[in-house]
Amino acid sequence: MSVFVINHCTVTPVRQEPSEGSEQLTQLLFSEVCEVLDRLPRWTKIRSTLDGQEGWVDFKMLTSASNLSPLTYHLPTTVVAPPIAIATEMETGEELRLTLGTRLPNYAHGTFEVLGRQYLIDPDCVSSMETTGLLGGKAKGEEVCAVAQTLLNAPYLWGGKNAMGMDCSGFTQVVYSVLGVNLLRNAREQMTQGTLVVSLEDAQPGDLAFFDHADRDPKATNISHVGLLLDNKKIIHCSGCVHVDDIDEMGIHLPDGELTHHLVQIKRYL
Repeated sequence: MSVFVINHCTVTPVRQEPSEGSEQLTQLLFSEVCEVLDRLPRWTKIRSTLDGQEGWVDFKMLTSASNLSPLTYHLPTTVVAPPIAIATEMETGEELRLTLGTRLPNYAHGTFEVLGRQYLIDPDCVSSMETTGLLGGKAKGEEVCAVAQTLLNAPYLWGGKNAMGMDCSGFTQVVYSVLGVNLLRNAREQMTQGTLVVSLEDAQPGDLAFFDHADRDPKATNISHVGLLLDNKKIIHCSGCVHVDDIDEMGIHLPDGELTHHLVQIKRYL
């Protein structure tokens, strides 16, 4: 029988090995549900029920959730919409700073509940979408672009997916989560989802573009980067920080014209 836990911290690192010095693979946001795969005295190996990512988490960051159905916490999709929002625990007055894309279980009229604890949050900081899958919702590409631009200048952090630090695929994952679309975690996985867009000329706002570094090394054919198209000439992506660059059929260019990422494929999710 599966055992589940919930991340009770604003942001929790998930590491490759059970050590504070190990590489951060991804992060868990508040209320994210995980299946327990293994346990050590201090560490718990988990699998996220949202995107299937596995890794090791310090057990202090997790709360046991016996008899929990993950769907109770993940559907319908109600999430934090701005880069940062404050939620207040109703009994203690404790404040939590929650980041964009954080799911709010059992949300209704400015309140949500996690493991019996009730929280207050400004309804203007919440996005409640009926969409629960790819290519099935009412969201528009322009809405995805608007969410993405709220994260301008957020710094790059390997394995990050919050407004204080994110990598390229963490950026696209959390942006789309606000619109109710569940993307997988890394760029290679995200490219397996959605529908193919045959050329940049046919791209629409909100499409994702995927890149390798064949511009630097002809043998570098692995997908190593993803960004979100604002139109077929501009892309917003997290490289150094979240910013906007020019794009053409070759890839992403710096203002001086240097090609930095080689365009491989474009996919659509709405």
